[in-house]
Amino acid sequence: MSAGADSPPPSRAPSLHPVGPIPPDAAGAEADALRVAQAVREAGGRALIVGGYVRDRMLLGVSEGDPDLEVFGLSARRLERALAPLGKVHRVGRSFPVLRIGGMAVEVALPRRESKTGPGHLGFEVAADPDLTFPEAARRRDLSLNAMGLDPLTGELLDPYRGAEALAARTMRATDAAKFPEDPLRGLRVAAFASRFRFEADTDLARLCSELDLSELSAERIYDELGKILRGEEPSRGLRFLAETDLLRFFPELAALRGAGSEAEPERGGGAFGRTLGALDRAAALPNPDADDRMPLLYAVLCHDFGRGRPGANGNPPEPERAAAGARLATGFLERIRAPRALTLVVAALVRHQETPARYGGQPASRAAFCRLARELDAAGTTAEKLLQFAEVLAPAGNDAGNDAGKDAAGTDDGAREEGGFPEGDAFREAAEAAGVFRKPPVAAVTGKRVLARGIAPGKHVGRILQRCRDLQDETGETDPERILDRVLAEEP
Repeated sequence: MSAGADSPPPSRAPSLHPVGPIPPDAAGAEADALRVAQAVREAGGRALIVGGYVRDRMLLGVSEGDPDLEVFGLSARRLERALAPLGKVHRVGRSFPVLRIGGMAVEVALPRRESKTGPGHLGFEVAADPDLTFPEAARRRDLSLNAMGLDPLTGELLDPYRGAEALAARTMRATDAAKFPEDPLRGLRVAAFASRFRFEADTDLARLCSELDLSELSAERIYDELGKILRGEEPSRGLRFLAETDLLRFFPELAALRGAGSEAEPERGGGAFGRTLGALDRAAALPNPDADDRMPLLYAVLCHDFGRGRPGANGNPPEPERAAAGARLATGFLERIRAPRALTLVVAALVRHQETPARYGGQPASRAAFCRLARELDAAGTTAEKLLQFAEVLAPAGNDAGNDAGKDAAGTDDGAREEGGFPEGDAFREAAEAAGVFRKPPVAAVTGKRVLARGIAPGKHVGRILQRCRDLQDETGETDPERILDRVLAEEP
């Protein structure tokens, strides 16, 4: 049966970008999609672009991702024969093969039926069925705004579930309320869409999400989807959605923040949870062309107040107790969701030292203290520059009425902060740059080889000598290895 035979006429929404056929002079992945669609049509089938590409074209006018195609009316064998002239056809996957062609950027698949057979994101039996209509095939998709298809040859938009209408209203609706709960990952996907596009879920969708069991998901999938929430334009929206649907209960360290500090509207700005949301939005707004480079900062902001919400905390534990506890809880949280070890080390170090820029800048620390800090941060994979950026993001968040003196991470109250910004941060930067350790740690002037060259036998005492040499270098700023070594050896008994 032809795709779209029982679907309504193409829909348009005036606030959305119009879609049409892919032009003949298209390049890259769009040109690949056009060639595939033409080959499929010549073989008697129909290829439709599906999924996020269609949504993004309508919402943004462009799509960052490559188009995925679903082919109707051809069996798997006939489809492979039709695509063979375009390049070597490869099957990817076992239970449901996806076809890749030579060096083309697009993926091609047949429509499929899915039957729930077990828990979690992968608990499905999948079977290709080229005789499905487009509405039947699109019913398995999570949201109506993701259940549209675009004919790249004619420009026809197939929209059996009023996805364009939802997209224009910036509203998320379940494509099929009966099938939506089959995949608990969808709760996190909805939160990610809220964060990325500032969409709102309708009442029915929010109810469906509140009934999902995220414990069925693998840690790796949770980490991937949580990262998408944090990378969005407004991460607070995604996390607020998790709170409003009680999905936050699957992240106990985050859920505990809702009861820490001020009780006044924690989701809207009060308390530890509200401050975390505000700081996340500020971090997300920072100019940074490398999204991956921003992830340690975003996770550090997410975890920075874990020490305040930990079991047994009174909501206002002193520093450094709160930061140290927060670093431990952040490490446990990230290990549980299988975050990369490198990211975990950076986040723990940033959380542990979140107050250091204010403390070192407010009461100017010694050069040696800055050098030791730089070495500790370097061992964790980060720098004093990154630490200051983290502290600057936190500084405007302030503290709630339950904090010691109404002070924020910068050590100032809200009024002083508005008038003078974060002067301690400026002082921290100047002192770290003066010590030469703002962007990298000091290079040890004295090496073990130099110590041994002085006729000193190998042993544990060499390590003690090297440590004293580093301390002396940090304290004095001396970089001549022989002078440093002379002074240290003169002190030796």
